[in-house]
Amino acid sequence: MQSKATTVDQYIDELPEDRKKAFAELRKVIKENISEGFQEGMGYGMAGYVVPHSKYPAGYHCDPKLPLPFMGFASQKNFIAVYHMGIYADPKLLNWFTEAHAKASPKKLDMGKSCLRYKKPEDIPYKLIGELVSKITPDEWIEMYESNFKDQRKRK
Repeated sequence: MQSKATTVDQYIDELPEDRKKAFAELRKVIKENISEGFQEGMGYGMAGYVVPHSKYPAGYHCDPKLPLPFMGFASQKNFIAVYHMGIYADPKLLNWFTEAHAKASPKKLDMGKSCLRYKKPEDIPYKLIGELVSKITPDEWIEMYESNFKDQRKRK
């Protein structure tokens, strides 16, 4: 479910009442913990954080006009999604998060490659999400992104 909102405030305002509080809390914990240099905004119909062109002029390889995406959060039909590209790019971070999630939440982790899915707002381990976002700086994300992207191109 992609939103046409142009700001994160507008995005949250347009959410169903039962999800507004969860998204406000997610945003708060992310903003309190994310490294300086990431920029908040809307992309792909969801709220998110990117490395701006001012820091990484090359932008996103799929569309260099777009800044490099790092993470996002979205209201989907049947769940709340938290997207974190670092989990997809760094196996050590994925292992840490998987183990930490098992300790932080009684719910089984429902996860895709970079997508964490939570059926109910009360299932979201906010503190753990905050810790997760604090683990990568923009420079580290750029390095991981370039390393993984170049590795993929070499394999083709």
